[in-house]
This record gives sequence, C-alpha cells and structure tokens, in this order.
Amino acid sequence: MTLSMTAPAMAAAPPACSPMAARLTMPPLPDAAAPLSVVGCRRVAAKHKAVVVLGATGTGKSRLAIDLALRFGGEVINSDKIQAYAGLDVATNKVGPAERAAVPHHLLGVVHPDAEFTAADFRREAAGAAARVASRGRVPIIAGGSNSYVEELVEGDRRAFRERYDCCFLWVDARLPVLHGFVARRVDEMCRRGLVDEVAAAFDPRRTDYSRGIWRAIGVPEMDAYLRAGGHGDGDGDEQEQRARMLAAALDEIKVNTSRLALRQRGKIQRLARMWRVRRVDATEVFLKRGHAADEAWQRLVAAPCIDAVRSFLLEEQEYSSSMVTASMFASTAAAAV
Repeated sequence: MTLSMTAPAMAAAPPACSPMAARLTMPPLPDAAAPLSVVGCRRVAAKHKAVVVLGATGTGKSRLAIDLALRFGGEVINSDKIQAYAGLDVATNKVGPAERAAVPHHLLGVVHPDAEFTAADFRREAAGAAARVASRGRVPIIAGGSNSYVEELVEGDRRAFRERYDCCFLWVDARLPVLHGFVARRVDEMCRRGLVDEVAAAFDPRRTDYSRGIWRAIGVPEMDAYLRAGGHGDGDGDEQEQRARMLAAALDEIKVNTSRLALRQRGKIQRLARMWRVRRVDATEVFLKRGHAADEAWQRLVAAPCIDAVRSFLLEEQEYSSSMVTASMFASTAAAAV
C-alpha cells in the first residue's frame, strides 16, 4: 500500500492550547495510551471514545461527521475506500477545501491512484490516525461508505480497536425509493461540477482494467465507451448526436450503479446493526425537501438527535468515574467513622 505524497493526510491541526489551559490540563498522552479513571482507590485505564457514522452513499455521512466534529472537537477519519485515493475529487465526491479547513480529515486523498488499499491497510492506518487524534484529547469520528473497512477496523486484529475504544455507532438512513431519486439528482449535480471533464482528463485509452485503485470509482468505467468514441471531440451533426446519446447512456448507467451500491451498503449496515448497538436516524424527509426546508429538516431529524446521542455517550465515562470517586470517598469517610 502506497500513500500519495501529493495530497495532505489531514487539514491543519487545531490551534494549540493557551499557556493557561496547558497548566490546567494533563500532559498529552502517548499515541497508544488510554485516559485514566479512578475506581475505588485504584487508577485504571479507561477506554477512549470514538464515533462511527454509517450510511449508504448519498445519505449525508460526511455532513453529519463534520457537524459532530465541530460540536465536540472531533477529527474525521475517512472510511470510504475510493475517497482514500488521490485525484478524481468530483467522481469520488470528496468533501471540499472549506470543510477540510474547518475540520481535520485523515485518510482522504492520500493513496496513490494505482495502488491497492486493502481492508487490513485501512485498519492499520485508521487505528494509527485514531490514536493520534485521541492523544490530542479530540474525538475520532470514522465516517465513510465502505462498511467492510469499518468492520475490519472494529472487529479485526482480535478486536484490538474495541479493546482501546468505546464506540458510538450512528446510522443515517432513508427510504430506498427516496434515496434512489436523490442519488440520480446528485449525479446530475456532479456533472454540473465537472464530472465528465474530470474523468476525461484522467482517461487513458491504454487502460482496460477498471478493477484496481481509483479506477473502480463509479463514474469512471461507465464513461469508457463514450471517451473512446471521442468524447467532446469535433464532428458533424450525426457524430455529435451519437456522442450525446452515448454520454446520456453512460450517465444513466452511473445512476443505476450508484443506486445498486446504496442497496448493497444498506444491506451490510443492517447486518452490522445486528452485531453492534447502532442508533438509526431517518433522513427521508430531508431528501423530500429543498433549500432552507431541507436544512431545517436535517437539523431537526438528523443533527440534533445525533448530537444528543454523542453528548450522552461522551459523558458516560465521566459520570461513571465521578460516581465511583464519590462512592469511594463516602466509603472512606464511613470507615473512618467506625
């Protein structure tokens, strides 16, 4: 597995703490260390906290991950195998520069386009990124559509990740007919953002294998025939009309394949939900609305309940530790009084 040197692994690190804040907090923990909590009169290692955002393509996983990161001081670890590759930012639907500037992102656009990036590679890289995020006192938020990668991270290597982190699993879902309609509109929007030109610029007529690296991305193999026929090239009216039909057919195929991907992803999440304690939120109403109404529905139906769930999750250990300290102090006082 080769990491690209042309794209940063993450956005700029968060601002350093002030000298006053530094004096009021513990020194940074080493990467692999876990925080300490007091149980009785013993100090024992407590698990770090991590949030995992699941969802089929187009449901808003990246949006929710950024909402949570901004609210709770988190950093996003990408778990989408295609978005891990450098290049084709429109085709792979990566978050834009503004979002990356607001929230540090890891494993986004860092793998060489021709390299293999296996689930085991992801587990190692994501575990390392999560350790570095947690060592800064921030919350790792794993978000992306490759559920096999997420399962490998959480369950692989003898469940090492689960030994180190308590996980809060969130699932952004929507009714399939509504999601399929949204996916089709999103492909049209990607075309307006330059999808066809981007894929055409990366097209190599010598390439015939679309089963490796970034070239597996939906939107790339579907346009092969159109680009081999000349794409946007000059020609008479009949040739241009034929190319227009080929492009329309390619875009229809992209929409169908994206819908099929969403269906497969949803099935995998349903299986994972039987293994893990997963909080599902229904975003169907969001996709039925437009503009401000859609934003309001997102805040009410997705962001707010997920923020509440994560807030409770992050406070669990703190409340538990505080109750144990109080119980220990009460026991010590009672013993002294005997």
